[in-house]
Amino acid sequence: MAYTINKTDGSVLATITDGTIDNTSSLTLFGKSYSGFGEALNENLVKLLENQSSTATPSAPLKGELWYDTNNSILKVYDGSAFKPAGGAKSSATAPTLPGAGDLWTDSDDDQLYVYSGSAWVLVGPVYTSGQTLSGWQIETLASAGGNKVVSSMYTGSTRVAILSKETFTPSVTQTGFSSIKSGLTLNSTLGAVFEGTNTSAANVDVTGTTNVSSTVIAGGNFVRADAADTMNGALTVDADTGVIIGETQELSITVSSNDVTVAQTSEDKDLKFTVNDGGVTKTPLQLTGADGGIDITGDVTITGNLNVSGEYENTTSTINTLNDLFIKTNSGGGEADSGLIVETGDTDDARIFYDVSENFWSAGQGSTSSASNFSQIIRLADAVADGNAAKEKVLKTTAAGNLKVTTATLAAVSAITYTDTSNLNVPTIGAVATLSLEWGGSAKTVSTSAPTGGDGADGDFWFVREA
Repeated sequence: MAYTINKTDGSVLATITDGTIDNTSSLTLFGKSYSGFGEALNENLVKLLENQSSTATPSAPLKGELWYDTNNSILKVYDGSAFKPAGGAKSSATAPTLPGAGDLWTDSDDDQLYVYSGSAWVLVGPVYTSGQTLSGWQIETLASAGGNKVVSSMYTGSTRVAILSKETFTPSVTQTGFSSIKSGLTLNSTLGAVFEGTNTSAANVDVTGTTNVSSTVIAGGNFVRADAADTMNGALTVDADTGVIIGETQELSITVSSNDVTVAQTSEDKDLKFTVNDGGVTKTPLQLTGADGGIDITGDVTITGNLNVSGEYENTTSTINTLNDLFIKTNSGGGEADSGLIVETGDTDDARIFYDVSENFWSAGQGSTSSASNFSQIIRLADAVADGNAAKEKVLKTTAAGNLKVTTATLAAVSAITYTDTSNLNVPTIGAVATLSLEWGGSAKTVSTSAPTGGDGADGDFWFVREA
């Protein structure tokens, strides 16, 4: 008669006919009257005692079956699809081989617990090894006057580096490096701890230090303050065309437009002043006056280059303008053009003295234009000639001997030359003429048919003889 072998749940595992064996499971099952069943029975008992200890899983396990994995020295149970650790974790210096998903392993060297994910061992904790000592975040409770406060403390090598808190408080039990704890992250003051890296914003900057950590890590004391007067040792660059704005009401601005720079005093009718310290006295050599748009200059002015004035020049403190230069040059670079000096008069005909380039001589006169009818040549010594006969229509001068030569001389209203003073060199004029011939013998005998006698006349007298 065949045996029907049932599992615990009542389901049939196998039906074994008489005199046969069955290997449907990890154990050898034998039928009625099977010869030599004793050996198989004893082996089954041994397998149960050792939980089928082996490096390989049982060939035909049943759900709930135990297997001692000698590879990892751990007892496992079959869950219907795979062998899983029966409980606890394997403690060893090296990771177990052939683990199953969910297996636990305690690293005996580092005192850390791992779980097998099915593909790799994943660290459960702690995050630090035994050699690293306490490192990472720890949740702690600190006492304070306001009650216990739950904080997160960051440790590195068993040293607390920072405390993260949701509120500000003072611990009632001394915490090394933390006399008070701020809302947020507080660093250990005994370590000189700092934030290293890029920070997008900060509520405060410590300006007590001025020594830079590096060329890119700058001490807070080297930043320019906006709330107080401060000093810069380097150049200030404003890389924007809107430029610099100064003043409580932004009176002064320096801006750029199309590479043109504008310095503006924006307050209505107010001045832009440039001052200097002259021997301890503040002076204003240059002032741009807002009320009239003028420029006021005080003191000596030195100009290197050309001075181009489109309006009038006026000296308000004197009627005489004094120049230290030896010459005044006009029409510089203007080509061939009449140029000179104009004196304004009460009428429209101003007095002028100018150089006439078409005639190559100086002219003077009065009129609105430099026409020939209004102006005449200014005579130079070089323009005069000694020989009026040869160079007609020229101004005359005497020769080196004192002579004057002309072609003819016409004297109006002169009837006779009756001048007796031969030493007088003055030119005779009306009322002071010399007669051509004087009387002699006490009577008028300027013309006679007879010669004068020895007692007639005087030396130098003329005598005209009239023929019969």
